[in-house]
Amino acid sequence: MDFSLSPELADFQRHLHSWVDNKLPKQAAREWEAREHEYPHDLWDLMTEQGLHAVGLPEEYGGSGSDVLSQVVIGRELSRTLGGLVWIWGLSSFCARSIAESGSEALKADLLPRLAAGEIKIAIAVTEPSGGTDLLGSMRTTARKVEGGWQVRGQKIWSTAAHASDYLLLLAKSDPDAERPSRGTTLFLIPNPSQGLEIRQIPKLGMRAVGSCEVFLDDVFVSDDHVVGEVNQGWPSLLTSLNNERIIVSSLCLGVLDGVLEDAVTYMKERRAFGRPIGQFQALQHYVADMAMWQTQSELAIYRAAWLQQTGQDVGTAATMAKVISSEYATKAADLGIQILGGMGYAQETDMQRYWRDVRLYRIGPITNEMGRNVIAESFGLGRSF
Repeated sequence: MDFSLSPELADFQRHLHSWVDNKLPKQAAREWEAREHEYPHDLWDLMTEQGLHAVGLPEEYGGSGSDVLSQVVIGRELSRTLGGLVWIWGLSSFCARSIAESGSEALKADLLPRLAAGEIKIAIAVTEPSGGTDLLGSMRTTARKVEGGWQVRGQKIWSTAAHASDYLLLLAKSDPDAERPSRGTTLFLIPNPSQGLEIRQIPKLGMRAVGSCEVFLDDVFVSDDHVVGEVNQGWPSLLTSLNNERIIVSSLCLGVLDGVLEDAVTYMKERRAFGRPIGQFQALQHYVADMAMWQTQSELAIYRAAWLQQTGQDVGTAATMAKVISSEYATKAADLGIQILGGMGYAQETDMQRYWRDVRLYRIGPITNEMGRNVIAESFGLGRSF
């Protein structure tokens, strides 16, 4: 078995690693984050110049190919310095995949080239205020058919970067009489701004400058040509992209783990106490050893899931495993990183506290790790536990 990246992808990773250090250093990430409610358009533009928004999109629409492993490499390298700010790239990448796989030819021809060129941004609006992970069971947002389109009414929450996006990829209940909730929903692309659409940012612990939003829809009109996929088949259309999202989220967690380990080792070599570098203290060496093992386990789980998806195999359980493993290990590593730095780990002038605040979110989203474990157990034929 060959666990290495292809020579081309390994070269790409080395180039990207150097570019990130040069253009997106940790100091810049701290400055972007300090502007808490100001979307970092300059960061978006840097990613556009590097061609990162085109990765994962079909070449016929201006992309550089739908290579899942390339997306994993990008997510990992960006989050090593950016932490949660990496969603500036990751969100549009996820939404673009949904359009590429389920959108009409007209939608793909219109939007995908502009997404690849970094000309537009798309946010996802799926989660309901009362539901969290129970997306379908809690669905209260409705879409009513009218002449030429639909009227959408309801509320969404935790819609990342909705305030700065040109479109919202939104899931709504379109058939209240459907036998199963998964068969009565439709995906819509809602232009922002639209009459009846209101967006408010949510103050939160981490991922601050990206912006997480509440979305209010008061009979917002959406034309028929902005339906993504088939009417009443929105959930199946979204599901194929959710596995890709979990793999990307996993790579973001791995990148945070990389950054934590990088900073911890540097600090342990430079900081002296009791007459010697603290890196010589066995307790702290064990922390580093644990981080390195977590890093390797996460990497193996993520690359396996990416390989399964890229080769067209069933990836649902593997993607969920990768997300649970990497998010929990990254959070534990960031916590140990704060412990290694001591008081400085708690200070905003260093990155450990930022890593911890950002990566902690991944344990509760896009699905909670408790729900992830339910999904994994269900794959053994034990039946649904929820």
